[in-house]
Amino acid sequence: MQSYGYARVSSIDQNEDRQLHALQEIGVKTTNIFIDKLSGKDFNRPQYLRLTKKLQAGDLLYIKSIDRLGRDYDEILEQWRTLIKVKKIDIVVIDMPLLDTRIHKDLMGTFITDLILQLLSFVAQNERENIHIRQAEGIAAARQRGVKFGRPEKPLPPNFWGLVTRWENRDISTSEVLQICNMSRSTFYAKLKAYKKEHEKNNKPQ
Repeated sequence: MQSYGYARVSSIDQNEDRQLHALQEIGVKTTNIFIDKLSGKDFNRPQYLRLTKKLQAGDLLYIKSIDRLGRDYDEILEQWRTLIKVKKIDIVVIDMPLLDTRIHKDLMGTFITDLILQLLSFVAQNERENIHIRQAEGIAAARQRGVKFGRPEKPLPPNFWGLVTRWENRDISTSEVLQICNMSRSTFYAKLKAYKKEHEKNNKPQ
């Protein structure tokens, strides 16, 4: 019987140290810990797939929290049942001692475990959905306040109009003006259109 651990963070920028510390503290060997730094969006997680191939009947899998198993309620339940019924391993959820399949082998224990699992899976999914809603509401409120998201626009060169005039007079080529302005062709033409519009507006007789 081997003990394994699985940790997942949803992006390469997030830190998995908290999960690793919990797994190592409980006695899982570092060589038996599998880590994915990917979103659970499509569940195509290479380390998780490697882990499931190594698991043998009677092995023990530790995870820090139930939402490490999947992206939503249905997927968490599916993975749990696959590991238990098909792989025939035991699972321990460190943050929830009641979810320890080693101590719930009888019918009543299995029934209680399933109830707890379904409840926690639902809570985990609901919390993620609430986070997305709060993020969307925060972004909408920020936009109403005039906050702009994304990369800030590059300022135009101070002599942009002069460069445009030279370009229109064929004193400099398109490639030269693009290089001087440090712009792509599409950006240059978009800026040129906006600049001319603003120039005409400012010079329109009152």
